[in-house]
Amino acid sequence: MKRLIEILKTIYKIEDLRNKILITIGFIVVYRFGAHVVLPGLDPSKLDNLQQQANSGLMSLLNMFSGGAFANASVFALGIMPYISASIVVQLLGMAVPYFQKLQKEGESGRKKINQITRYLTIIILVFQAPAYLANLYYQLPADAFVMGGFWGFTLPSVIILTTGTMFVMWLGERITDKGIGNGISLLIMIGIIANMPIALSYEFFARLEATGGGLIAFLVEMVILFIVFVFAIALIQAVRKVPVQYAKRIIGNKQYGGVRQYLPLKLNAAGVMPIIFAQALMFIPLMFAGFKSDTLSGIGAAFSDITGFWYNFVYALMIILFTYFYTAVIINPTQMAEELRKNGGFIPGIKPGRKTVEHLDSIMSKITLPGSILLALIAILPAFAMLAGVNRSFAYFYGGTSLLILVGVVLDTLQQIESHMLMRHYDGLMKGGGKLQGRAGGAAAL
Repeated sequence: MKRLIEILKTIYKIEDLRNKILITIGFIVVYRFGAHVVLPGLDPSKLDNLQQQANSGLMSLLNMFSGGAFANASVFALGIMPYISASIVVQLLGMAVPYFQKLQKEGESGRKKINQITRYLTIIILVFQAPAYLANLYYQLPADAFVMGGFWGFTLPSVIILTTGTMFVMWLGERITDKGIGNGISLLIMIGIIANMPIALSYEFFARLEATGGGLIAFLVEMVILFIVFVFAIALIQAVRKVPVQYAKRIIGNKQYGGVRQYLPLKLNAAGVMPIIFAQALMFIPLMFAGFKSDTLSGIGAAFSDITGFWYNFVYALMIILFTYFYTAVIINPTQMAEELRKNGGFIPGIKPGRKTVEHLDSIMSKITLPGSILLALIAILPAFAMLAGVNRSFAYFYGGTSLLILVGVVLDTLQQIESHMLMRHYDGLMKGGGKLQGRAGGAAAL
C-alpha cells in the first residue's frame, strides 16, 4: 500500500503525465455516459426483451464489447466493432493489393491515407449494420416501445445516430491515443468489458450460494482457477525468446567497441490479441446477415452462433491459429530484420549474413509461432468450457477469450507507457527494485 501511495504521488508530480491521465479519464466518462443514452423515439422502460436477448449466445459477447450499449439500445449500440472490422479488411488488403502495399511503405503519409480509407469503409459497414440493428429492435420490442415510428420518424434518424455514434466513439479513441495515455480504441474496449465485471461477479457469487450452487467453496475454487488463467495469459503475452546476436567489432571516433553480445527479442506470441479479434469479428458475420436475430438462425448459422458448441469453437480456434501466422508475418519481417542487422554491422553467430540470416529468423519464428498460436486458441475457447462446467455465462467470459487477453494486454501496455513517462523524468518505475514491465508487439494496441 505504501508503494502504491508513492507511485500515485510521483504520477501527480509529473504534470504532463497527470494531464494525460485526467484527459483519458474524461474521455472514458463521456464514453460510458453515451452507452446509457437511449435512441430517441424509444421507451427506455420497455427494453426487457432486448436485454434478455443480449444475455444469450454471441449476442452477450457483442453486448460486452459495447459496454452494455447494445442491450440499452444506446446511441453507441454498435460500439467500435464496425471500425475494427474495417481495420481487418484494410490489413488483409495490405497483403494482397499492390496499392495498399505501396501505402504501407510510404511512412506517415501512407498511414494517414490508410486511416482515411478505414474510416470510409467503417461508414459503409455501418450503413448495413445500423438498419440490421433496428430490424432487430422491431423484432424484439413491443409496438408500444416505439414512441416515434415509421421510416422518417425513427428508422432514418436512428441509422444516422447509430452511424454518428460509432464514428464519435472512434474519434474518442483517437483523441485518447493522441492526447491521453495508452491506445484509445483498446482502452474503450477494455472499459466496456470491465463495466460488465461487477454485475457478472455478483451474479456468480449469489448463484453459488443457492442450494444447488455448490456453496462458497465452489466460488473460491472458481476464483483460484480464474487467477491461474490470468497469470497464464500474462505469461503468454510477455513470453520472449531471445536470439543472440554478436555485434561485430567497430570503431566509432577514437573509441573501439568490440565483442558485445546483444539479443533479438522474438515473442512466443508476437501477434498479441489481434488473431482473436480477427477471428471473433468473422464469427459475428452470421449474426449480421440475420439482422442480429440469433433465434431465427438454423443449420450452419445456428451452429456458428452456439458459443458452447463443437463447430463454433473448432472453427474459432482454427482461425486464431491461421490469423496468428498471418499477423506475425505482417508485423515481423525477417528480411527487414536481417537488413537492419547488416546495416548496423551485426550478425548471428554461425549464420551467414543475407539470405541465410533471413531463413534462420524465419525458421525460428515458424517454430515458436506454432505453440504460441495453439496456446492463444486454447485461452480463446476456455469460456466455453467454463460455461459447460456451470459458470454463469457473463462471468465465464473472464476465464479466457478476447475479454481476458484484452484486459491483460491493454493494462500492460498502459502501465508500460506510464512507467516510460516516470523513467524518462528520472523517477523509479512501477516495478520495485528496477524491474521493467514488458509491453506487447502487435496486440490490441495495434488497433
